[in-house]
Amino acid sequence: MLWKLPVREITFPHRPLVMGIVNVNDDSFSGDGTLDCQAALEQALRQAEEGADIIDVGAESARTNRSAVSIEEEVRRFRGFLNGWPAAIRNAGPKDEAQVWPPILSANTWRPEVVETVLPLGVELLNDMGGLPDDRNARLCAASGASLLIMHSVGEPKIPHLHQQWPDVMAAMDTFFAEKIAMATAAGLPPESIILDPGIDFAKQRDDNLRIFRELGKLTRFGRPLMIPVSRKTMIGEVLGIPEPRERDAGTVACISASVRRGANILRVHDVRAAWQTTRILDAIATV
Repeated sequence: MLWKLPVREITFPHRPLVMGIVNVNDDSFSGDGTLDCQAALEQALRQAEEGADIIDVGAESARTNRSAVSIEEEVRRFRGFLNGWPAAIRNAGPKDEAQVWPPILSANTWRPEVVETVLPLGVELLNDMGGLPDDRNARLCAASGASLLIMHSVGEPKIPHLHQQWPDVMAAMDTFFAEKIAMATAAGLPPESIILDPGIDFAKQRDDNLRIFRELGKLTRFGRPLMIPVSRKTMIGEVLGIPEPRERDAGTVACISASVRRGANILRVHDVRAAWQTTRILDAIATV
């Protein structure tokens, strides 16, 4: 399976990729965000040195009980990070021979006005948490050569959807992804540039999320890499009775293991060191 990026390609099967989370905002649900651009760059560099293959940068919180920042403010935060990244990583190197280097830069955003501005600043992947309501972001990715991550959800981002009920969440995702892939390819984006994300915790209840982990393999029928946002999710806290997100890393590792067994290709995490170690062990077991 080929994943096409602007100037490079990755072929799966490949050891699962680790996507590190960097929040250039002060409202991250796990408490690790910062408005200090230099601090964010240092955090991203640490993640790269710990084995991150992808750095996913967000300039506003994805929390649905918070209003969106202005377009101008979101762009300002992105610019500060993206303009400083080449110098930050200049003297670093890969942790091992399998790490994607330099790490892929991912922009976690959803408004086309922001997307159009940040894609030319070295971004290779658009992590669109908006669920692709129309084809504008797909067209922007097609024009720039960037890859597009399509996340399953309903309604607008930044608005809670706590009471969404799914009679069959897997069937709903199957229909959703078929429609969104068709939309994106009709907009000129090559299928090889698309990644899928089941949107754990977004417009889903605990049992929906658990079923997604159990039946993740059904989504491999699309022949596209699957990115699983496993890190410190509310579902983990509900199962374990742990309200503090930072205390959920052991549960995150369990979700990584379950996801990889069922076809996950990319793991989005806060604790890159633990995720890298987990994927290395899983890869070693699989290849013995």
